[in-house]
Amino acid sequence: MKCAYCGHPETKVIDKRETGEMDVTRRRRECLKCGKRFTTYERVETVALTIVKKDGRRESFDRNKIISGMLKACEKRPVSRERIERIADDIEANLRLQKRNEVSSIELGNIVMEKLKDLDKVAYIRFASVYKEFGDLEDFQRELRKLVNRKEEKNDKNKKGEEKGRDSS
Repeated sequence: MKCAYCGHPETKVIDKRETGEMDVTRRRRECLKCGKRFTTYERVETVALTIVKKDGRRESFDRNKIISGMLKACEKRPVSRERIERIADDIEANLRLQKRNEVSSIELGNIVMEKLKDLDKVAYIRFASVYKEFGDLEDFQRELRKLVNRKEEKNDKNKKGEEKGRDSS
């Protein structure tokens, strides 16, 4: 490793630490020529994820775009940035587990919508209105009906489960 100050090619590692997630190694180094110390970070190089846009263009996966879209949808909602970042991390990890290099923007948008649907219904509707390009109030109403129906189905399942639990007692 070259010295960050004088460019000398020989340095020694004086301290090494793994980060909390164990995906980055931090090394404190000292130059054998000038004696100055500097820090380097080592991380595993991952295969680049490519997003295939609706028009066929391809662009590199950008976790920050997911975070930005979710932050806009969650503006003035009781959702922390940390929660949004954890969701973005989860989405990226799941995409990488699929061992595919390309993911369609439609698939990615649907994944984000599902996460928002579980997180905050208002944020979900905000995101869906942009992502699905709602053109009028009927589009909003249709999506709201789907949410209401989904909630009613969950409530019905919960009630049946409670009744079943009482019957077996």
